[in-house]
Amino acid sequence: MMVFRNSVARTALAIALIAGAAPALAQTPPAAPDPVTPQASGQLTDPAQSAPGGPTSNVDSATTTGEIIVTANKRAENIQRVPLAVSVVAPAQLAAAGVRNFQDLSKISPSLVVRPAEQPQNSNVSLRGVGTFAFGIGVESSVAVLVDEVPLPFQARAFTDLPDVERIEVLRGPQSTLYGKSASAGLINIITRAPTDTLRVHANAVVTTDDEHGGNFSVSGPISPDLGYVVSAAYNAWGGNVHNVYDNKEVSGRESVNLRGKLRWSPDDRSSVTLSANYVNGNTTVGRPFIAVAPGALLRGQPGLTPAVVFPGVTPGPDNQNISNNFDARTKYSGGGGYLRTELSVLGDMNFITITSYDRFHLDDYLDQDDTSAPGAYGNNNQLGAFDSEQITNEMRLQSASNKPFRYTLGTYFANVSFNRPFFRGPVFSLANWSATSKSRQVAGFAQFDWEFLPKLTLTGGGRVQNEAVAYNYADRNANTFYSGHAEDTAGTYKASLRYEFTPDLMVFGTYATGYKGQTYDLSTGFNQNRAAAGPIKPERSRDREIGARTQFFEHHLTLNLTLFDTDYTNLQAQSIETLADGTQNYRLTNVGGLNTKGIELEASARLGDDLNLNGAATYLDAHYTDYPVGQCYPLQTAAQGCTGSPARQNLTGMRVAQAPEWKFNVSADYSPKLGRDLRGVAQVNWQFQTRVNYAIDDPQTLQKAFHIVNLGLGVRGPERRWELVAFVNNVFDQRYYSSLINTAGNFGNQVATQALLPRDFRRYAGLRLALNY
Repeated sequence: MMVFRNSVARTALAIALIAGAAPALAQTPPAAPDPVTPQASGQLTDPAQSAPGGPTSNVDSATTTGEIIVTANKRAENIQRVPLAVSVVAPAQLAAAGVRNFQDLSKISPSLVVRPAEQPQNSNVSLRGVGTFAFGIGVESSVAVLVDEVPLPFQARAFTDLPDVERIEVLRGPQSTLYGKSASAGLINIITRAPTDTLRVHANAVVTTDDEHGGNFSVSGPISPDLGYVVSAAYNAWGGNVHNVYDNKEVSGRESVNLRGKLRWSPDDRSSVTLSANYVNGNTTVGRPFIAVAPGALLRGQPGLTPAVVFPGVTPGPDNQNISNNFDARTKYSGGGGYLRTELSVLGDMNFITITSYDRFHLDDYLDQDDTSAPGAYGNNNQLGAFDSEQITNEMRLQSASNKPFRYTLGTYFANVSFNRPFFRGPVFSLANWSATSKSRQVAGFAQFDWEFLPKLTLTGGGRVQNEAVAYNYADRNANTFYSGHAEDTAGTYKASLRYEFTPDLMVFGTYATGYKGQTYDLSTGFNQNRAAAGPIKPERSRDREIGARTQFFEHHLTLNLTLFDTDYTNLQAQSIETLADGTQNYRLTNVGGLNTKGIELEASARLGDDLNLNGAATYLDAHYTDYPVGQCYPLQTAAQGCTGSPARQNLTGMRVAQAPEWKFNVSADYSPKLGRDLRGVAQVNWQFQTRVNYAIDDPQTLQKAFHIVNLGLGVRGPERRWELVAFVNNVFDQRYYSSLINTAGNFGNQVATQALLPRDFRRYAGLRLALNY
């Protein structure tokens, strides 16, 4: 430590290397105590317990030790020894980047893009340009979301605040071998705080100049020598940044309450039982301002329904934050669940783990489908629906000790998931009135081993075999038709990697992994006899190749991690025009061909003494369709722009994938100089940059130009970060960008009409945040 502090040359070199790594995401937040060491047996009483209980997180404490412990391979390991592309985010990083909601996570993970929608169930999460671009209730995600290693039934369940977070692990690339069919492009694992052996209190509060207010707290400690607990609660409310001139209300906001509790019983040092329960209740409001409308546009082509008539008081333009909706567009949701986790040391040094979970969730969604306050029926076309999900899962695994040359994990997995959706849209255009149910039953067995067969050289291999049965019912009330069907499939995935540790601080690896996304039915508006007769959409598969290096220098003060990846997807599940056996054509979700995504990911962190931490991450991404001959034309596309045939279609082969910026990076710094014996100052800066991205393939109306966002914070911090008060300004330079763009020319007589969803920081705002840790 002293050698590092006293060496100007080494400090200069560290700064130069970070600058060369420029673009990178925080891997090591500001200083904190508590060293982190994995348990030799691999035992994890709770995923969060890979770090000892204390006032800071696993990742925070890495500032002192240079170690970050992750559970990416379902056992506690130093991230620098894991042959995977994984990054870890701590609460301090979330706060500095202005992240308080799940949909904002893409601000701090460059390979991750979260595109919100008017309703959470239509939102999309993608990693390395690969996500799920479909609306059917039976279509599973390409990016799994887990909380404490328990998968959420569908992504809309995740689109709430992030309470009581210990850390967030983002695993990039196919993770199907250990995590199953909903992780064909990667996964996000949100780890919440665990019970502690001593009384701990964590509390956070935030208030902003644009009327956001909220807070969360958690209390943990022992009830008895064998029984520990943690209880947490969070509330957040924000009115939004869109004004509805029709009723003079602010919209595009949110309100949520989250409750969570855990009990952990440890009768001895060889066994533990953890019981966890959670509840969420909230609502969102919807507002999609028009940023471009042709002067001659008419709502549904109806004479007299001009822009001035259908949304009076609204002036469309790039900075527009006004709407005029005569229907209260919103969502209301509630749900809860829990899990029972049991761990036993068996046969000496092995560990047997079972996790059984239950989750139930309900969401009501209401949308002003014409997005206007036009008089008459055309201005009162609305959309109403609901989502119900229920999930039961069980995982059992047997793990060997972590300190042996040969280590293994053997496991089984079972899941039963059901969805129900009634849906109505009308009464004038885009008519729909249907209800559908989708059910899935999955049984799987998996295994993974690590074998250090030569000194410093370790082979990792694994495989998974799973059987899935899917079934559906679909009733179209307008057509008075009913359809049902079922299918079953057995598939396998595998992975292999080789890593060599030149030194304790330099590891290189190569990995080959396969991914699998299960078969499904396209249960959405327009389901008919042709879709039913076509049967299920076939599974989507991926093959991923990665090489990487994990390096640390200067007594772990400088970390540089590099990953190169190249992934092919075949039987890609996407919307297309399909010609059926009877010669008719059907527009639906189907298997369209292939996609390739390749690129470079760089992550870096530097601890320059006790008071300055620099962090960052960058991703270069080249994602294109390799086989997509029949795709949907975008609204207003002409024959000269590639839209030909009957029905109209375009060849998307070679096109860049939607929602896949070429470059994206995040850089942050935390400077905490001593102000006195017990106080430190706080100066934080976070810089996010992204090149242009298209929210729909090649559609010029949905192109988001390159932008950058800078956040600043200034405050004071107590000893050992027991408390912290920071005044912050987010989006300091008041940069305008959109979190999503929607081409709605079809609603306006095929004239230009483009709407936007505005991000939380569409305009500059300031606030105060207070954190307490005892």
